[in-house]
Parts: sequence; C-alpha cells; structure tokens
Amino acid sequence: MVFALNPLVSVVMPVHNGGAYLAAAVESILTQSHANLELILVDDHSTDDAITTLNKSDRRLKIIASECRGVVAASNTGFTHCEGEYIARMDADDISLEGRLECQLDYLAQRREIDIAGCRVEIFSDEGIQGGLQRYQAWLNSVCEPEQVHRQIFIESPLPNPGIMLRRSALRELKGYREMVWAEDYDLLLRADAVGMQMGKPEPILLRWREHDTRLTHTGTRYSHENFMQAKTHFLAHHRLKGRGVIIWGAGPTGQKIHDFLTKEGTTVVGFIDVHPRRIGGEKRGLPVWAMDKCKEPGLPMILVAVGAAGAREDIAGFMSGTELNEGEDYLFVA
Repeated sequence: MVFALNPLVSVVMPVHNGGAYLAAAVESILTQSHANLELILVDDHSTDDAITTLNKSDRRLKIIASECRGVVAASNTGFTHCEGEYIARMDADDISLEGRLECQLDYLAQRREIDIAGCRVEIFSDEGIQGGLQRYQAWLNSVCEPEQVHRQIFIESPLPNPGIMLRRSALRELKGYREMVWAEDYDLLLRADAVGMQMGKPEPILLRWREHDTRLTHTGTRYSHENFMQAKTHFLAHHRLKGRGVIIWGAGPTGQKIHDFLTKEGTTVVGFIDVHPRRIGGEKRGLPVWAMDKCKEPGLPMILVAVGAAGAREDIAGFMSGTELNEGEDYLFVA
C-alpha cells in the first residue's frame, strides 16, 4: 500500500469491531473536500471482518495494529503515526460531513488563539432522538466561543471527541490521552483548559454523531455519571478553584455527591443553596442549607450550581443576572 505524502491533516480512527458502520465512517473521511489527509485506522484487536472487507485502494488509508488493548492505547498508537500538522479524531460509527476538515482548518487559520477546534453536531439514531438528547445537542451547539467553553466545561464535555481537531503543538503538550477512571476525552479537554489552551467551534454542523446502544459511552465504566463527576471535581479542586472554598447550589443527590468528591480532593464546602422549602433551614452533610437570596450577600465563596433538571440552568442564570455575581468568576454551572 502506498501512503499519502506530506498530509496536512492526520485523522486517527480507533476501531474495535467496527461492524456495519465502519465503511461509511471511513468513506466520510476519504471523500472530504480537503483531500490532503491521511486516515490512520487503528485496529484495536478486532474479531469481526469490518476492517478486512474495507476497500483499501485509497493510498491515504493507513491501517495499523494497536500495541495494547482499549481506546486510549489505540488512539495514542495512532497519534505516534501522524505526519500532519493538524490531528483530527474520528470514530468508527459516525459520519463527518464533506466540508468538516476544510472548515476546521479555515477556522484554525483565522483563529490563531484556538488550540483545539471542535464542531457542531447532529445526533442521530435509527429511532430518532428526543428529550434529553435533544437538549444535549442544543447545549453542545450553543457552546462555541472559547470563553463559553471555559465557563461551561464543568457541565459536560463541550467538544465531542470524534469531532475534534488539534494543532500538533497542542497534542504534543497534552501528550495524548491518559488511562484514568474517568473518560479519556473529557480528561484531555479538562487538562487543556487547566493549562490555558483555548477551544472553540466553527459555525456549521460538521459531524453526524450516531447514537446507539453499543456505543462505548454507554458500555464503558469510565463514562458513568459518577466518574464524570469525579473528573469535574478533581479539576475544579486542583485548577479552577485554586484553594477557594465553595457553596453548592443544589442540596439533592447530585449536590451531595459533588460535596463528597470535592471534600476528598481537599476543597472546603461551607454550605448549600436550595429552593425546596423542606430543605431550606436544615442541614445536608452537616452543613447549612440556605435560600437562594444567600447569593446576594457580599464576600461569598465560589458558588457551584449542581442542578441539572431541564430548564434549571436557564432559571438560575436568570436569577443570577439580577445579582452582582459573574459566571466564571463568582459562580459556575457543574451539572
């Protein structure tokens, strides 16, 4: 097989049993409007025939075997083979729209301050999406500018992993993915944020992100809700808070779990805020529960809003706009 010479973009696609979705994912990269690329497909010990039956006539397709097992090892193996100045990720079950790479390259050329470009997405499945997935898609596609990513990165991972493109210098500094108890892609973005890297997205939808029951985010333990909270609290405690104490808005199960993780990381929690009449004036975890007017008092610690119910963030943001508190400086949404 003859490989691409001097590609500008290297696309890394880890594959473990790509099944019926793989061929379309590969085709969506090899038919990009920006053609100066290499697609590094990393076989993570597959046992099906999805890779062997691919059309391998395109010289830009490079198939290698992962040195170890798992998506972290496979992705990092792929990174070591990248020749491009820009490194993009792609998953074996998604579809990159034709102009994705060209649009991200233009964005990074125009925005020299951006280290990692994501993209807006269309989440799709055979059954359609609704409810929580629709809200998640709307949130993802609203968080585009670097200051938005910086403010909202503790809500969820704001750049879907199969749609990112990094400058080679950023990948070199971050040293790829890490094996952690939490999600490797969220960890990468949280580390990038912690060292001051800027992240953003161009305007168009560039990735069709496939939802299905066997997606790794549904089957892998590191992608559990609890492990996401552990990642958030670790980076909050050791980077964003910088020794500041906190008040947690939300005295329910999520807020109490955030409390537990933060205290294990050495952060001081001084109390909770809640809107439920039966909680106000009581205690949770041995700490007072105040009404939301507590936010209007001067000299408060950082407030972490740990309420994720539909519409709650918008309601709380509206309330906060009537105070002197600034999002990102005085309060953060963390759910």
